[in-house]
Amino acid sequence: MAKKKVMVIAVSSILLVAMVVAVAVVVTHKGNHGGSSGEGGSSGAQISTTSKAVQQLCQPTDYKAACENALSSAGNTSDPKTLIKIAFNVTVKHIGEAIRNSSFLQKAVEDPRVQDALENCRELLEYSINDLQRSFNQVDTFELSEMNIYIADIKTWLSGAITYQQTCLDGFDNTTGDTGEQMKKYLQLSSELSSNGLAIVTEMSKVLASYNLSSLSMSRKLLSGEPEVGADGYPSWLSGGRRGLLQATPATEKPNVVVAQDGSGKYKTINEALNEIPKNGAQPFIIYIKAGVYKEYVNITKNMNNVFLLGDGPTKTKITGNRSFVGGYNTYRTATVSVDGDQFMAKDIGFENSAGAAMHQAVALRMSSDLAIIYNCQIDGYQDTLYAHVHRQFYRDCTISGTIDFIFGNAAVVFQNCKMVVRKPDENQNCMVTAQGRTDKRGTTGIVLQNCTITADPEYVAGQANLQYKAYLGRPWKNFSRTVVMQSQIDNVIDPEGWAPWIGTLNLDTLWYAEINNRGPGAALTHRVKWAGLQTISSQAAAQVAAGFTASNFINGDTWIPVTMVPYVSGMMNV
Repeated sequence: MAKKKVMVIAVSSILLVAMVVAVAVVVTHKGNHGGSSGEGGSSGAQISTTSKAVQQLCQPTDYKAACENALSSAGNTSDPKTLIKIAFNVTVKHIGEAIRNSSFLQKAVEDPRVQDALENCRELLEYSINDLQRSFNQVDTFELSEMNIYIADIKTWLSGAITYQQTCLDGFDNTTGDTGEQMKKYLQLSSELSSNGLAIVTEMSKVLASYNLSSLSMSRKLLSGEPEVGADGYPSWLSGGRRGLLQATPATEKPNVVVAQDGSGKYKTINEALNEIPKNGAQPFIIYIKAGVYKEYVNITKNMNNVFLLGDGPTKTKITGNRSFVGGYNTYRTATVSVDGDQFMAKDIGFENSAGAAMHQAVALRMSSDLAIIYNCQIDGYQDTLYAHVHRQFYRDCTISGTIDFIFGNAAVVFQNCKMVVRKPDENQNCMVTAQGRTDKRGTTGIVLQNCTITADPEYVAGQANLQYKAYLGRPWKNFSRTVVMQSQIDNVIDPEGWAPWIGTLNLDTLWYAEINNRGPGAALTHRVKWAGLQTISSQAAAQVAAGFTASNFINGDTWIPVTMVPYVSGMMNV
């Protein structure tokens, strides 16, 4: 009984914090199965010294020295909760120092692009701290029966914390001076510690997956990814307010605010309506945007949760802007619409950046919301159209158009039944449908295209013979770039080689790309590039590999996508 009690306490501490300590679970696991009492006849679940606890904690990490040094102030303790708190505080402390240094550096530089990058860093690093903090804060509300959900949350948010730090550094691309290198040095330790946290929780989840948790009265359905559901058939945690939106239309659902350019609503602009959104709202806030072209820049901020933008149709209600990199904006700031608040939903709306191919990076929609659903929307632009930045996202029945890297970012994102339209690029440009940016090999992120159609705009086809440009499924933006195209129609717009390099041979061995059960003239694998990271999957293994990238498994969709809100398929599709 004593060992079981230690196990429960350890797991409760482990699962709900940013820097998750697997050591208590691992040692108890071994003790329970090994039959011995451990050192000196004492319980195998006990860790006798601080140094041993730290070594066990740091064992699965890539940056062991950083891990052990961060815990050097632990004193005479091996308590997992204390070690967790120390690791968390050290990481947050160093991110905070980087924020302060960004303010100091901003005063010393004259290049406007560098100043903008530093300004972005302050926001992004605050978001990184937030992703760490919200994992840590769950310790007071932890329920053992919801272990599967908490593991998924922690891994998502640790991946998010890493991505926010990397996005800060990305802002210094194509800038002058050494400010970017200075920021990289300021963030080195916090980046390593964030990566270590992800390594620890990943190792811990492997142990828990193999452990016989029935002794803890644990729901095995939860561990296998199946959500608990109420009598109405929906996940038990899904709020009644959100359930009420499953079939929302302007005619059936009363909005909180109506926006209409013709004066028939409360406001004529979307930004006016945003002022009514309650901070950190627990219930959906519906903004109905009537048909029209809205020339404004919309930012759903971090404290605007559960916002639902509802339009009259993806080609009738359009939000448009034209900010671009050439126009003087950092890529992160070019977005016509940016979303940072969680549980965002959009339906029947168009998002556009009209800057054009010659203006380089120009984002139409930047999505950083966790548990975001985009349904029957149109997202149009050229380079960098959709920035699927971070966290878990689901797109259904959407059309996304563009030229270079027009679906990019480091979210865990699934596109179902969407259409990707390659547009005519500028001179000397090749087109890339995707550019995924995973920087950590344990990151939960990737781009999945399931039963989508990849095709070309008529202008692309008309100009191809003269300009000799090509189009590819994607290219590896970061070291561990991960993209899966499965069960999709690929037209002959895609070059037979399939994929293009980023620069030279960069990232070709560490990326993870797969094409599974696709169809169409562009789906032939005969002439695909021969990269170590491009997977060769046998027909016998295809179903098993693909299952890992379905919405149910890859983004835990069954636990948060209301199945009747969108025509959602959790697993493989019948195509």
